[in-house]
Amino acid sequence: MDTRDTTVSPRQRIVEAAVELLESGGPEAVSTRAVAAAAGMQAPAIYRLFGDKEGLLEAVAEHGYAEFLAGKRAQLDPAPQNAVEDLRHGWDLVVEFGITRPALFAVMDRATGRGADAAHRAGLEILHGRIRRLAAGGWLRVSEELAAQIIQATGRGAVSTYNSTPPDRRDPELLTALREAMVGAVTRAEPALPVTETGPASAARALRAALSDGAGTLSPAERHLLGEWLNRLAADGGAPHA
Repeated sequence: MDTRDTTVSPRQRIVEAAVELLESGGPEAVSTRAVAAAAGMQAPAIYRLFGDKEGLLEAVAEHGYAEFLAGKRAQLDPAPQNAVEDLRHGWDLVVEFGITRPALFAVMDRATGRGADAAHRAGLEILHGRIRRLAAGGWLRVSEELAAQIIQATGRGAVSTYNSTPPDRRDPELLTALREAMVGAVTRAEPALPVTETGPASAARALRAALSDGAGTLSPAERHLLGEWLNRLAADGGAPHA
C-alpha cells in the first residue's frame, strides 16, 4: 500500500527523495533512475520538472538553503546586545550545519555561484545585517564587503577541512581556532573612536551602517552621493586624492 502524502507536489517528492538518497548514500546514489524510484515516479518526470540532473541538484541546493534558513531564523536574535558574539553565533550555525549534513552542504556550496535562490539571498541578508551592526558599533576593522567574504570563506574552509579529515583525526578545536581567526580579522579588540589615528574610516563605516536602513531627510541623489563619499572614506581612511 502506498503511504506517501498525496498533498506533497511531485516536484517536492522528487527533491525530498533526492536529499534522502544524497545523505544516505552520497552523490553517487543520486541517479535520476534511483530518485524517480524513491519518489514513486517515472524518470521522465525529473527531466520534465528539472530539465536534467544538474537542475535537480540546483533544486536540492535550494531545499537545503530553505531548511537551513528556517532553523537559522528560529535562533535569530533580532536585537543582539553583543554584535561580536552574534557574529560568532552565526558562524557556528553555518559550520554546525555543514559538519552534520556534509553531503547536502557540499551540494549547496557548489550551487552558490549559480543563480542564488530566495532562501540563499535571505541568508546573505542576515549575514549583512550582522556586519552592519558591527560597523555601526565601531567594531568593524575592514570594509563590509571584505568582512562578508572573510566570514563566508572561513566558514566554508572550516567545513571542508573538518569533513575531509579522517574521523579519528578530527579536532573540534580546529573549528574554534578558525572562528576566532575570522573574528580577529573582521573586528577590532575594542570599538573604534569616531576618528582614529589612521583617519575617519571607522566613523565612515559606522555612519554608512546607520544610514543603510534609511535616511528620510535625504533625496535619492543625495543618498547616492553620500554613499560614494562614505565608501571612499571607509575604504582608505580618507587619504587625500589628487
